[in-house]
Amino acid sequence: MELLNDLAWRGIIYQQTDEEGMKDLLEKESVSLYCGADPTGDSLHIGHLLPFLTMKRFQNHGHRPVVLVGGATGQIGDPSGKKEERSLLTTEQVEYNVKSIQAQLEKIFAISGKTGAVMVNNLDWIGKIDMISFLRDYGKYVGVNYMLAKDTISSRLETGISFTEFTYTIIQAMDFNHLYREFDCKLQIGGSDQWGNITTGLELIRKMNHEAKAFGMTIPLVTKADGTKFGKTESGAIWLDAEKTSPYEFYQFWFNASDEDVVKYLKFFTFLERDAIIELEKSVQTEPHLRAAQKALAEEMTRMIHGEEALEEAQRITAALFSGDLKTLNSTELKQGFKDVPAHTVEKEESALLIDVLVNAGISSSKRQAREDVTNGAVYINGDRITDLDAVLEGDLRLDGEFTIVRRGKKKYFMIRYA
Repeated sequence: MELLNDLAWRGIIYQQTDEEGMKDLLEKESVSLYCGADPTGDSLHIGHLLPFLTMKRFQNHGHRPVVLVGGATGQIGDPSGKKEERSLLTTEQVEYNVKSIQAQLEKIFAISGKTGAVMVNNLDWIGKIDMISFLRDYGKYVGVNYMLAKDTISSRLETGISFTEFTYTIIQAMDFNHLYREFDCKLQIGGSDQWGNITTGLELIRKMNHEAKAFGMTIPLVTKADGTKFGKTESGAIWLDAEKTSPYEFYQFWFNASDEDVVKYLKFFTFLERDAIIELEKSVQTEPHLRAAQKALAEEMTRMIHGEEALEEAQRITAALFSGDLKTLNSTELKQGFKDVPAHTVEKEESALLIDVLVNAGISSSKRQAREDVTNGAVYINGDRITDLDAVLEGDLRLDGEFTIVRRGKKKYFMIRYA
């Protein structure tokens, strides 16, 4: 009850197949539950996180998570929430994606102990089933009319849906049935778009296991108060892979959450206790300029996904950019911090006279303006003020021989790249 009450307070429960039955189940026993992701890419993004973090909450209350990455379903394609057919991936690409995503998810869950997470790949059992067995042993239990009534399928009938994607809901139902039999898995958690797939699994379990009882729960779609899509920025999705989204960018995404969204995100994504979140909510209302809630959110999420060292790095970059003191940062941190600033490329062998670079990069409007900017002390190179009109961007001014950070005025940053 404590767990379900906490989930309700956080606003995490969207739908349940049997609310009273679930309460009774969790009061009586420690259960195994599962959540899955298809490896359509080599990294998850933050839009995938909430169901897995919800399963982590169950683990913290003594239940065992089964974490599924769909090496089989990833080769088929889930029609849920899609207006058109997905492009099919090669077997090799799916295999690589599975390993990458499993490594990301292993960081979230406790792996050892009685309630240690079990990592599974549905290719291990789906891949062994031949076509005749699929049709005879599973297909006969799922009616076509039943499938056509599913929103994920009915919404695609006008535009078209292949038999491949049409069968997806049966394949996912087979996953639930397999995990029920092998791990006594009695609960599936998924996003709100997975309701149809989850209920198909419950139907298959009931028919193939003598009226056995299992449960499903979905999580609400995460939205932003301003109507824009959660987890997206101008530069794209916020990935868990540090190579795709640096820890600094990851930190900044959460730190820049609006006052309207930040408390909801604290409830959804962090494991802070209720009293701590209530205090942060008060801070948003009484002293929003301190951004204490945003800071706590960014710290909790960056630490969880990237670790303490990466969090400290993100905080150093943030502090340096706020103060303008870039000398405290190494070249790797500077690359992270200035990844999205305007950039200009200079040939490596070219003699890069500062005045010329300021004009050619559009930092100053003319050579006359460039000279005035330098003379007036408005130009900084890698954090140091430059007042020499004959300065050349060479030697130590080229960090790692690859780039130079130029600042004009208080906040206008540019990156000069050498190629």
